Amino acid sequence: MAREREQRQDGLEDRVVKIRRCAAVVKGGRRFSFNALVVVGDNHGKVASGYGKANEVPPAVEKATKDAQETLKRQRKVSLKGDTIPHRVIGKYGSSRVVLVPAGPGTGVKAGAGVRDVLEVCGIRNILTKVHGSTNPINLVKATIQGLLQLRTREEVARLRGVSV
Repeated sequence: MAREREQRQDGLEDRVVKIRRCAAVVKGGRRFSFNALVVVGDNHGKVASGYGKANEVPPAVEKATKDAQETLKRQRKVSLKGDTIPHRVIGKYGSSRVVLVPAGPGTGVKAGAGVRDVLEVCGIRNILTKVHGSTNPINLVKATIQGLLQLRTREEVARLRGVSV
């Protein structure tokens, strides 16, 4: 499956993570429909996923992208530390567990398909990941985003606790 990436005029980048075909058996044979999973990010800490279904692939991708953009507007910005994350975190969704570990410069994004797309459109360039449990792309994308939203910088933690760094 080719990795689709698109840079648009609004500064957002979107990636098609997965396209799935669904068949419904009807009187004349099989009727196919398609599901698309898309992640959209601004490369500066904002990322969201969208899911769309249609009878053809392009409309499914369009619906998924529109869904992701609407979610992105409501999404909180991820706390980054340069090109990586500030600390180790585990994202959970369903039976999927995604372990995200910060990495030094030059490491790159060491991740599987769905997780890699989320991290790259978020703007993370150096990170190590490990997936435990289900490898369903939908659950992996949601677990990764959930993990990223748990991140806090030292300054944020100090402010929340009411202490000075």
